[in-house]
Amino acid sequence: MDYPTAYRFLTQQGQADPQDGEALLVRLSRGQPPIPGQITTVLLALKVVYEGLRGAPTLERDLANALYTLARDSRHWFEQGHRQGVDWPPLLGDDLRRISEAVGYIFADRWENIKAPL
Repeated sequence: MDYPTAYRFLTQQGQADPQDGEALLVRLSRGQPPIPGQITTVLLALKVVYEGLRGAPTLERDLANALYTLARDSRHWFEQGHRQGVDWPPLLGDDLRRISEAVGYIFADRWENIKAPL
């Protein structure tokens, strides 16, 4: 995956257009699990974007907003679904934590190994 593809993918996933039933945030808001491979692709795209922006003094507003929304709202929809009895995949909570960590690493311009669940 190259930087432009990763950028487009993350902005699409993080903007939650209700018409896009395959976007991660839309699926989570509807109580639906991610499409198989979707979380892996999000994490890969986050790493590619990090590498593409390493050392950059600024982030584009659209990307920053998409990253922030993806990290914040994915957790929100997960927790809301959990309260409503949605049967989420067993490792989804850990996957969403990894997404939030990766977003934080992009903002901090310092990548660390994302910890696997214990």
